[in-house]
Amino acid sequence: MRRRRRTPYAAVLGLAALSAAGVRAEAVVIGSKVFTESVILAEIAAQLLKNSGQESEHRRELGGTRVLWSALTRGDIDCYPEYSGTLRAEIFPEALIADREQLGEALARAGAWASPQLGFNNTYVLGMRREQAQRLGIRRISQLAAHPELRIGFSNEFMQRADGWPGVRDRYQLPHRDVRGLAHDLAYRGVADGAIDVTDLYSTDAEIAQYDLIALEDDKAFFPAYEALIVCRADAPAAARTQMERLAGSIDADAMIRMNARAKLNREPEARIAADFLRTRFQLDATVESASRSDR
Repeated sequence: MRRRRRTPYAAVLGLAALSAAGVRAEAVVIGSKVFTESVILAEIAAQLLKNSGQESEHRRELGGTRVLWSALTRGDIDCYPEYSGTLRAEIFPEALIADREQLGEALARAGAWASPQLGFNNTYVLGMRREQAQRLGIRRISQLAAHPELRIGFSNEFMQRADGWPGVRDRYQLPHRDVRGLAHDLAYRGVADGAIDVTDLYSTDAEIAQYDLIALEDDKAFFPAYEALIVCRADAPAAARTQMERLAGSIDADAMIRMNARAKLNREPEARIAADFLRTRFQLDATVESASRSDR
């Protein structure tokens, strides 16, 4: 893995700034995926670093898992929010990782490390409108096999992931073949409006309650745990590790759902939500204003 290149002139300026300010001048670059929760977590990480005196930059909504991981390994970014299950199933599928220690070893071999878990598990679930699920008597994923007529639409990334539709289809022997790929937000609207019947959800999504959806039981235990964490390059500035470790256990599922709701339902800027979290949880003054994803 390599760090971002710096010109000799930039290096001289960086040394001067380091001497003058007593902190590393080069910004820690935090990336985020194209969904609200990732943006909020990246904002929290970036603002926490800035508050510590370490320059930081948040590069928003760069893409999906593969895009962010590639950016990390190339040195285009230093850190990004990720989930333990995604690392195990999508980034290191051949490693057969059984626990956090093995995950840490796999990351180290790739020139990276992960923060302690942030405090919540955002697992995948398959969801339906509550009224329809109750009418058809569907409570578990396995029961979908008896209803090949159901229209299924998944987020584009879920369609491709090993821990997404290909794996779910094979584990549950689902007969559905006309399955559409959609942007995550469009999939939610589609199931809420009745354009599709089943979609993939994140368990901390605010829309589950808003649209009166039901999460189907994963009765064959296909989905792993997706504990939220921050993954960083091994050569990221020391402040990255120090500050990311402060976030250990600081965000429970209810807190994350509330933050997601503020951004997605109330259209509040993610930066403001992150600042409010840091002020409440760590008594830090981190007031920042920016446009929300919903406003763009």
